[in-house]
Amino acid sequence: MRVEPFSVGSVIHVTKRGGRGIDIVRDFEDRIRFVRTLFLLNDTHSDPYWHRETAKLALFERPEHWPLREPLVHILAWTLLSNHFHLLFQEICEGGTAKFMQRIGGSMSLCFNLKYGEKGSLFQSAYHARAVSETSHMNYLVFYILIKNVLEMYPGGLVAAHDNFDRAWEWASQYQFSSFKDHISGMFSPLIDDSDGLLTGLLEKGDVSKQEMKELLALHMFSHGEEFKEISLEPW
Repeated sequence: MRVEPFSVGSVIHVTKRGGRGIDIVRDFEDRIRFVRTLFLLNDTHSDPYWHRETAKLALFERPEHWPLREPLVHILAWTLLSNHFHLLFQEICEGGTAKFMQRIGGSMSLCFNLKYGEKGSLFQSAYHARAVSETSHMNYLVFYILIKNVLEMYPGGLVAAHDNFDRAWEWASQYQFSSFKDHISGMFSPLIDDSDGLLTGLLEKGDVSKQEMKELLALHMFSHGEEFKEISLEPW
């Protein structure tokens, strides 16, 4: 397990993978529950019966009797894949990273086991995390989390995505389980809070960001991301 001590203000890349390579989400309902988890469990308030309390509420709605929401971290970017997920966030309260990740892992394992009759932990370890301190690392992680991981799912993979980049970009913008669509559309997302402007200019609506991401994709395919393996948390 690669986990570092973090402090308030740290920007952190976190990833968590299913044990033995198994899928951590199997259907649309599982994926929606993950999105709900990112929103509802990113809170200093904790309700052990939150599943029951929110079952009939809209996706980003909280029970009226809960106290005012106080996030543990500011989520900057995220992508969910079938067997793992990536988060980029800023810690805003002491111990927020550990508490948030513990809640996500526990909740997902519990729901998965109840639904599918499985036992034990859903994940291979607690979580992998690395603090981001250099601008070049931030630039690459925005590409890695939001572009590379999403486009790997494009029919034909990264090669086809690079060769048909405009079409692949449009395809990726329709993927529901990543903040990519929110960043390039400029639309508000209740999950994202970049109040410090940490990602400003890195991925925005327009052809400039699109071209920059295409160039990063070409670089990644040529170098296999060797320069950034530590910050991208590969190999595992």
